Amino acid sequence: MLQKLIDNIFSKREKIKKDFNRVMPIGDYISDRWEKAKYLGFGENSSIYDSSLVLGNVKVGKNCWIGPFTILDGSGGELTIGDNCNISAGVQIYTHDTVDRVIYGNEVIKANVSIGNNCYIGPNVVISKGVKIGDYVVIGANSFVNIDIPNYSKAFGVPAEIKWLISENNTTAN
Repeated sequence: MLQKLIDNIFSKREKIKKDFNRVMPIGDYISDRWEKAKYLGFGENSSIYDSSLVLGNVKVGKNCWIGPFTILDGSGGELTIGDNCNISAGVQIYTHDTVDRVIYGNEVIKANVSIGNNCYIGPNVVISKGVKIGDYVVIGANSFVNIDIPNYSKAFGVPAEIKWLISENNTTAN
């Protein structure tokens, strides 16, 4: 029985390598991304890789793609992600931090995080507790987001800065 499971995993790996020229962590051959999302209560047609860590109170809308090696940490408050969002590989989203506890012996600071609809969060972005990201927002790769980002914005950097607004007709303005 175990050998059959192993053979099945290697068969899936070969097919994915052939079809998409992609090799993934072993858990992603065993776990179905859409079933995992459904199990977590995410919206219809959303998916999340097996290599992703989900903690606490996390709500994800429909038609979302949560990439590999992400951390969705709703252990300090509610983490809400709207519909039609892409959360790229390596993104970390937190609803708490322990800085004041470690340095001063104070309580852990907790705050909700929300991401609106139709957002793209680039690879390796870190989103800090208490941040509100509006609708139709693009966050550039490797950014650290510790401020609110309004609707129709592009932001990037460490720390992230709003670089320009996107109009509803897909043009940009500085």
